Amino acid sequence: MIRIDAVWLATAPMDMRAGTDTALARVVAVFGAAHAHTAYLFANRRGNRIKVLVHDGLGIWLAARRLHQGRFVWAAQGSNNCPLERVQLDALVLGLPWQRMGSAGSITMV
Repeated sequence: MIRIDAVWLATAPMDMRAGTDTALARVVAVFGAAHAHTAYLFANRRGNRIKVLVHDGLGIWLAARRLHQGRFVWAAQGSNNCPLERVQLDALVLGLPWQRMGSAGSITMV
């Protein structure tokens, strides 16, 4: 339904009370701009909630997800924001270790 060509993971935590406008302002501050067909992912400090902001070329979509047990696997705080592949995004939103997923959907490390 929504075309996503690029995915970026922000390493700094975001307040999950943020709405669309606040999340968009955060994307512009962290990434410089909100590019069309790009998803931007943010997590809270505890790592049990994420927000995904997607610019579809016409408007902005904001989705949230929460894990009731465990945490989302996230990049180290303080490191650079990192790009993800689509299979890595799919793994991350399910709460799986996305770093293990390769470009063909294959597991690349154990």
